[in-house]
Amino acid sequence: MQGHLAMLSFSALVAGSFSLGGLMANDIDPAAFIAVRFWVAAVIVGALAYTLGGFGAGSFAAPWRYGVLGGLFGIYFVLMFEGLKTAPPVSAAAVFTLVPLMAAVFAWLLLRQVLTSRMAFALAIGGCGALWVIFRADLGALMRFDLGRGEAIYFVGCVSHAIYTPMVRRLNRGESAVTFTFGTVIAGGLLLSVYAWAEIAATDWAALPARVWITLFYTAFFATAVTVVLLQFATLRLPSAKVMAYTYLTPSWVIVWEVILGNGVPPIMVLGGVALTVLALFLLLRDDEAGQH
Repeated sequence: MQGHLAMLSFSALVAGSFSLGGLMANDIDPAAFIAVRFWVAAVIVGALAYTLGGFGAGSFAAPWRYGVLGGLFGIYFVLMFEGLKTAPPVSAAAVFTLVPLMAAVFAWLLLRQVLTSRMAFALAIGGCGALWVIFRADLGALMRFDLGRGEAIYFVGCVSHAIYTPMVRRLNRGESAVTFTFGTVIAGGLLLSVYAWAEIAATDWAALPARVWITLFYTAFFATAVTVVLLQFATLRLPSAKVMAYTYLTPSWVIVWEVILGNGVPPIMVLGGVALTVLALFLLLRDDEAGQH
């Protein structure tokens, strides 16, 4: 139950990144933004770890593990914001819902976690719902595979996220979620700082609009520090495919965020695809409950 509650919170917090990110994606270089975001998140997570009693002995053994996880997470976030330059937030959130299907494949390759037939069916329904939204309920666009540039860029980032999920379980050696999160964001911050140093130095940080700073705080605290802890907490308690099943709620949460921010509601036909993603989540939760009896 704790794992499920963690992922419910995860999906709501992640959704805010799409709507806020869509507002400021063209104001700053994505890699520079994410590098600073990781450093701010590292301070927050480090303070949290200190409050909870510090880091255990051997927490940072084999530091290459954090390099792998930080690199995968960095790629995901940079490509997300690059994609949001042109992709509508609801469409990007729909691309994100393809992660569970990909995570299930990588979980089998890395951990030999096997899907039940019902889980496979639910993931397929969720994938159909995602395609429905991504191609804006246009069968002709689907047949031509007329995918927007932003959606295509973000899809590559989602592949990185799908690899990250089972890698957490593969590389964890008993460290707490907070410790593992701290190592991940520090490594991600270092890698992105090296990669985007020229862009970081060239950015006039004082001249950035307020929406960039609001998004930076939100994404550093809620959508990086908090969600990485929630994701790693849940990953150590639930199979990878079920952890990522909660991403199916993300388009629904994004619609709520868009309404709150005054951006309106997507076309009624697109909402049919969102409904399919919610149905997929409930199928996966039923499967989870059935497996406990």
